[in-house]
Amino acid sequence: MHFQWYPGHMTKAKRQMQEDIKLIDLVIELVDARVPLSSRNPDIDELGRQKARLILMNKADLADEEQNQAWAAYFKEKGFFVVKLDARTKAGMKTISSVIMDACKEKIERDRRRGIKNRPVRAMVVGIPNVGKSTFINTYAGKACAKTGNKPGVTKGKQWIRLNKNVELLDTPGILWPKFEDQRVGLYLAFVGSIKDELLNIDELSLELIKILQANYPGVLAQRYEVVEEQTPAKVLQEIAGNRNCVKKGGELDYSKASALVIDEFRSGRLGKITLEFPRQQS
Repeated sequence: MHFQWYPGHMTKAKRQMQEDIKLIDLVIELVDARVPLSSRNPDIDELGRQKARLILMNKADLADEEQNQAWAAYFKEKGFFVVKLDARTKAGMKTISSVIMDACKEKIERDRRRGIKNRPVRAMVVGIPNVGKSTFINTYAGKACAKTGNKPGVTKGKQWIRLNKNVELLDTPGILWPKFEDQRVGLYLAFVGSIKDELLNIDELSLELIKILQANYPGVLAQRYEVVEEQTPAKVLQEIAGNRNCVKKGGELDYSKASALVIDEFRSGRLGKITLEFPRQQS
C-alpha cells in the first residue's frame, strides 16, 4: 500500500514556526500513544532544540499500558518530559501544570536571578492532524480561556492564551504536517485516522491491521469476531464479514463494510488497548 500525502504550505508553516519559536520557552508536542514515533513531526526536534520539551502521549487510554510505560521511558531517556493523558476525559491533565514548571525550572530560576518575577511560561503546542491538539488546548484552558492580546515585541496579530497564572500558550494554527518517505509511517497514521479515509484503500488497510494484530496481539480478533486467527488476513476478513453479517444485496459478502468495521473498532478501542509500534523496534 503506497501513500502519497504531502500537504501544501510546508515551507510557509515551517518559516512561521521558526519565527514563533523565538518567543517561547517550551514546546508541548502531542503524539498518539498508539503510534508515538510515527505521529511525531521529524522537523520539531531541529526547530525546538534549544527549548524545553514536553511530550504528551495523548489517547493513552486506547494504547497498551505496558507499551505506554516503555515509550515514556524511551522519550525520557532522550531528554523529554513526558505525560500520558486522555484529553477527552481529562485523565492525566492535573499533572501537566506541575510538569511544565519542572520542565522550565531553569528558565524560572534565570528570571529570578534577573529580578523578573512571575513571568508566565510561554508554551507552543504542536502536533500532526488528529492527535487531539485542539481538544487538549480546550480541556486545559477550560472556560477561563482568555486571550491576553498582543505583547510588546510580538508580531502584530499573534494571540496569547492565559491558561493560568503560570502558563501562557501561543495560539497558532496547526503547524507542520509530516512529510514521510517511510511507508510504514503512512500506514500507522492511516490506522489512527491522521490521514483522511477518502485517500485510502480501506480493504488493504484492514488486511495490514489484521496482520499486525495476528503478530502482536494474538487472540484479540478471535475473541472479538469469533474467527480462526491462524489463517491469512484475507480469510480472517472473510470470516469477520460472515460473522458480522456484512453482506451486499444478493447475499455477497461486503468486504469493504467488514474492513471499515475492523478499522473503526480499533480506533474506538473496542478491540482493546493496542499499540502498533514499539520502542524495542527503534535503534
